[in-house]
Amino acid sequence: MSRLLMLMFLPFMAHAGGEGAWQASSMGATLSHRGVAASSRALAPTQPVSGVMTLVAWRYELIGPTPAGLNVRLCSVTRCVEIEGQSGTTRGLTNVAASEPLRFVWEVPGGGALFPALKVRSNQVIVNYQ
Repeated sequence: MSRLLMLMFLPFMAHAGGEGAWQASSMGATLSHRGVAASSRALAPTQPVSGVMTLVAWRYELIGPTPAGLNVRLCSVTRCVEIEGQSGTTRGLTNVAASEPLRFVWEVPGGGALFPALKVRSNQVIVNYQ
């Protein structure tokens, strides 16, 4: 994760006893058709963690314009939460096991080709847990 991005998310990273945080990032996905969902690669902790999620900070970067009607969800294995904007935080995954991987899911409603295609350059999460 870039130094600037790490500084931006620093206030959200937990450091108190019994709490922790993990971060992950990956290359994005490409969505070429309306009505079809595209998922990012799994974003998971690199070391074993225990506990439950409390606050998740996210950021993704698109190449090109944002298609009208774009729906973005951040999903664990057991739950999805809709997110708005290309960065922010959510408590919508509170009490999900901190070890569960997360995925971004992008979808534009309708049918037919999406022109230009939605291209996601990168996506990142920081998961706070206790």
